[in-house]
Amino acid sequence: MMKNALLATAAAVLVAAPAIAQDAPRRGGTLTIAINADIRSLEPGINRDGNTDSVAHMIYEGLVGYRTDLSVGPQLAKGWTVSDDGRTFRFTLRDGAKFHNGQPVTAADVKSSWDRQIANKAWPCARFFNGASGAKVEAVEAPDAKTVVYRLDKPSALFLKQLANFQCAVVAIHPAAFDAEGKWKEAIGTGPFKLKEWKRGEYVAMERVADYVPNPEPASGYAGARNAYVDNLVVRVVPDASAAEAALVSGAVDVLPDVDAHRIEGLKQKGMTVQTTPGLGWSALLMQTRDPLLSNPKIRRAIAHALNLQDIADARMLGLSKGNPSAVADPTPYFQPSFVSSWPAYDPARAKALLKEAGYKGETIRIQTNKRYTGMYDNAVVVQAMLQAAGMKAELDVMEWATQLDAYLKGAFQIQSFSYSARFDPGLMYSALIGDKDKLKWAQWEDPKAIALLAEANGSLDEARRKAIFVELHRMATEQVPVIGLYFSTEIEATAPTVRGYKPWPAGKPLPWGVWKAG
Repeated sequence: MMKNALLATAAAVLVAAPAIAQDAPRRGGTLTIAINADIRSLEPGINRDGNTDSVAHMIYEGLVGYRTDLSVGPQLAKGWTVSDDGRTFRFTLRDGAKFHNGQPVTAADVKSSWDRQIANKAWPCARFFNGASGAKVEAVEAPDAKTVVYRLDKPSALFLKQLANFQCAVVAIHPAAFDAEGKWKEAIGTGPFKLKEWKRGEYVAMERVADYVPNPEPASGYAGARNAYVDNLVVRVVPDASAAEAALVSGAVDVLPDVDAHRIEGLKQKGMTVQTTPGLGWSALLMQTRDPLLSNPKIRRAIAHALNLQDIADARMLGLSKGNPSAVADPTPYFQPSFVSSWPAYDPARAKALLKEAGYKGETIRIQTNKRYTGMYDNAVVVQAMLQAAGMKAELDVMEWATQLDAYLKGAFQIQSFSYSARFDPGLMYSALIGDKDKLKWAQWEDPKAIALLAEANGSLDEARRKAIFVELHRMATEQVPVIGLYFSTEIEATAPTVRGYKPWPAGKPLPWGVWKAG
């Protein structure tokens, strides 16, 4: 059902001229991908953001990965079985897998990587595996060189999805990547590309692993055969969007993964290939419910009534995305039209009435944003204008992205214009929102019932029950308004005329395998 939903939307994909030639794959050359900001780290899953995740998964591999149809497929594993009680997952490693230092990958290496990661207090995804938010991994075993066994304390609908979750980066890293004290020191993964050089603020350079043995399953997203054709892969930092487009047109870069909708026609006219697909990245307005002013739900509902979500989406996406206040993405089978129709409707008069009832006296409402991610900034500008039109004193705090991200992690804001990278299941997106703020400063929604419902959804294997829970969570959100979803971004990516085999996917992560350069 999930696959059919995406296939249906894929029929509407926009492919701009020139058409991609169907010549045979060829080896050689350099593929250069532009990103708008430097990565934060090369240690997977620890000090991360979206760009960091993208680069990490070019170098490292986990047991499983997401396919383009949103299902979970094999990556470092060639397959797995699940026990009848849903608590034991037995993975078989693919043949021929090696680390970048030439050492064969063993189950013991996968287990040691897991043991190190789950013990790392800086790993934000530990809660998904230690019982704090979902099932607890009671043991990871390596009964032989090819078999990895995970044992859970209870069944979990999200266990495989969390293993594939690229924000969590549950990947295999060779022990030599860490020093004698256990601190990470270098990138030694198992992926089709290995690190050559990271020149901070400029680029990450990688090279094809000559003896890489791919998964036997056909390539799909992060799963299956990651056959690399280019000899060199460069991820280049180009912060300015206009400069990035100029670099694409000039040939300085080959792939521009994040294209502004307003620039599509101009790129087409310059001979670039532009492709779009429904995305899973969620733009949202975060509200600190412990803030003295925003702790009043009437103020938060007034803000919701002041915003025309479709106008916000149109301003940024030019009709390619629909306004969506829920944490459930449109392409998934969990989405329902009522998630939009039941949300507090755009009604500035109602917003003003609620402000009066709440005793609002013109206090300043500050919206944090940044210019590194233009979508966050553009959304903030439109939101500010709409709040002002409804009688609120709204001001922008424009800061460096690193500063805003730190404020997000600490919960140190009134309102943030923010965006979440793709989560392939509503349970994963809600897990990024719901939690006890005393323990998780970045949590947006700490209602005890919401926390309990999320735990049930993440543990249940009953899909009908999970859908019902997501309906109930959205109903509660319409009353409490702990966060306001704006829209799920359509992925818009552009490539140079010489690039072959490149395709976007809902995750919005560049896929450099299966891509080659024309002669």
